[in-house]
Amino acid sequence: MADNLIQKPGENTWYVKLAVPRDVQRKLGVKVLVQSLKTGLRKEAMDRRLPILAAWKARIKSAREGIPLPEGWQDDISSLSAGLGQMFENQKLALVGVAAPPLPPIDPAIEARMKGNPRFVAAFEAFVKEHLKDGLAGKVRLIDEMGKSFQSTIPKLLTSRFNLSADQRVEVNEVLANPTSLKARTPITPARIKAFREFREARSTNKKHIDQQVGKMERLSKFLKDKGLPLNFDAVDEWLKSMDRAPATLGQHLMAGTAFWKWATKYDAALRDEYKDKVNPFIGHDLPQGGGAETAGQKREMYTRDDTLKLHQAALDNKDKPLADLISFGWYTGGRIEELCLLNKDSVITVEGIRCFDFPKSKSNASKRVVPIHPSLLPIVDRLCADTTDTFLIPTESADKYGKRSHAISKAFGRLRKAAGFSTLHVFHSFRHTVVTGLVRADVPTPLAKELVGHREGSVTHDVYSKGASTAQKLAAISKLPALHE
Repeated sequence: MADNLIQKPGENTWYVKLAVPRDVQRKLGVKVLVQSLKTGLRKEAMDRRLPILAAWKARIKSAREGIPLPEGWQDDISSLSAGLGQMFENQKLALVGVAAPPLPPIDPAIEARMKGNPRFVAAFEAFVKEHLKDGLAGKVRLIDEMGKSFQSTIPKLLTSRFNLSADQRVEVNEVLANPTSLKARTPITPARIKAFREFREARSTNKKHIDQQVGKMERLSKFLKDKGLPLNFDAVDEWLKSMDRAPATLGQHLMAGTAFWKWATKYDAALRDEYKDKVNPFIGHDLPQGGGAETAGQKREMYTRDDTLKLHQAALDNKDKPLADLISFGWYTGGRIEELCLLNKDSVITVEGIRCFDFPKSKSNASKRVVPIHPSLLPIVDRLCADTTDTFLIPTESADKYGKRSHAISKAFGRLRKAAGFSTLHVFHSFRHTVVTGLVRADVPTPLAKELVGHREGSVTHDVYSKGASTAQKLAAISKLPALHE
């Protein structure tokens, strides 16, 4: 029966047959699986058997590996145990005339199986008669022992149906022995976090921001679970105090919590009902002061010309020409590092006879801009356009998981800056401070300076009605920045 096909004596119909492995026969309740394929043609039978065999093998695999316990199983077991306990207490009260609910009817299949086992029936009758000899006290003892017997079957039932780890087996017994030991169960479950992620991903393409929010909720979930705390204002306050983070960072944690709360109380039916009269526990907090990096709250330093020359030479000494070129780009444009790493041959355009960088939108609408290339930067741009193998001007290693090309070269710049003796207040973004300061000190009007580096001007007149400076005006302004090399 290598093909799992059989025909019963006297029949032309083909059947598919599969022997159930011994280790799962008890869980599946059968030793052999057989199903009619409703055809007498062997060729058709060969095709029809395949999906059935696949389904059977999946059942066997599931039975062998076991089903994981569902979320909230601790509460379910505690409720079941309490219900059984109350049921048997009611029966003891009924012995002395107190009205009590009747026992639930026994499952007919279980009853038939029990009655079909003479040895079991005889043993049970003897067990009952032994207790009834002692009158009322014996009846009470009988009910108590039956209650204990039923309670003892709970772990066995769970083990037969679900795949319990060693820790879960211990926890089952702890919950049954002492229901008050059950910790508050966090409503921020893995299933809800997954649903929250899917909701956010359907409405935003900023994967990094979504990952950060989801990560914060995963850490809060673990905190609540470890502490046995419910989700409320006090628990969130304790969570904030447990983190040695700057106030701004704690504020981001609260914003992530609020995003989860708004989603949960609107789209999760169970939480919407449970928390319908509750106030958002992530609002109204007075954030702890201090914590975070030593430089938190301090302004970034700008690079002087000597600083930049030092960094540029250090990159060349390390034989890192791309990093040296990136430093030159930062000095002459004040561009954000990711913006500069995204510049390619098509980003070099000519407007009104002037060669410019066409910066795409990145951080805001103002970040999309056309900026004339500083005359001293043109030779570098020409070289990079000629040498590029992938159209990008700044060659970098593969992008990070969020698609950012600047990830590796940003790390390289950080190592270079640190080795050159600069403080953590000196970062690549400091070139923006350098360029803005240079433009201001060269008497470039503020609206034009902001236009060159991609900042909103801030006034309705400029942002709504003005079309901005001409290309020639921008070139005259950018050319006021001093040359890095004479």
